[in-house]
Amino acid sequence: MLLPLIISATLSAAAVAADAPSIFTATQSFTIVEANQNREDQKKPDDQKPSDQKPSDQKVEAKEPPTPPRTGIRALFGNLVEDVQHLPSKQNLYLTMIGGGLAAAAHPVDQTFNERLRSHYDAVNTAFAPAKYFGDTPEQVVLSLGTYAVGRIFDQPKTSHLGMDLLQAQILTEMLVQPLKFAAHRQRPDASNYQSFPSGHAAVTFAGATVLERHLGWRKSLLGYSIASYVAASRLHDNRHYLSDVVFGAAVGSIAGRTVVHHAADYWVFTPATVPGGGVVILASRITP
Repeated sequence: MLLPLIISATLSAAAVAADAPSIFTATQSFTIVEANQNREDQKKPDDQKPSDQKPSDQKVEAKEPPTPPRTGIRALFGNLVEDVQHLPSKQNLYLTMIGGGLAAAAHPVDQTFNERLRSHYDAVNTAFAPAKYFGDTPEQVVLSLGTYAVGRIFDQPKTSHLGMDLLQAQILTEMLVQPLKFAAHRQRPDASNYQSFPSGHAAVTFAGATVLERHLGWRKSLLGYSIASYVAASRLHDNRHYLSDVVFGAAVGSIAGRTVVHHAADYWVFTPATVPGGGVVILASRITP
């Protein structure tokens, strides 16, 4: 940077003995050389700054949860202990309040809602038949173990991390659902037992869908949420649960899924706001496409 300035100053001092057009031409040529050198320096890959990255790359890095250095069996159960410690959180309190409120709102129609979903058409009954297997815990665990095994065998840390989080979410879901079932002691609509509330099928499938959303983004998790909704609807069609059971089960699964997948830049907050004639509470959350 100093070389063009020194040469330009020297040429200016020699202007007494030389004509002005020659000085201008020389100075202009040195300026062009300096500009060309700056362009070449900017093209070097080593000089690129983090801000030069594409916005899509920055969004992906911000969305994906950090991959742990180890994804072995010891890490699986070690992280599970940490997840249990993270359960008491403000975000989980919000989800519990939302799920509880929606379940309470659905409770008055519990006795009549299932009748609307029942069908005497064989095609409808056949369409809902596989759902009880999709939402069963053993099948969900097998799928998660398969994802985990693929990641470990082929040395794909992100894949094994996804499988590990799916397993942790399912274990955590069962740890939440089973005590609630025995504490609520609610009889099922078909009177088969007293473990109706909350729905375990809805909980475990929504837990898996939430883990997929946290790892892959909401667009790629639409299939997972569609399957979870299909499983939840089947429990009503089969008369195994009430509407409030599956609503709160979905909330429990969402709590488990969000607890096991950690994002540093993730937050939820309640914001009060006034409206004509009263007030409302707005739930604000950051969503990364």
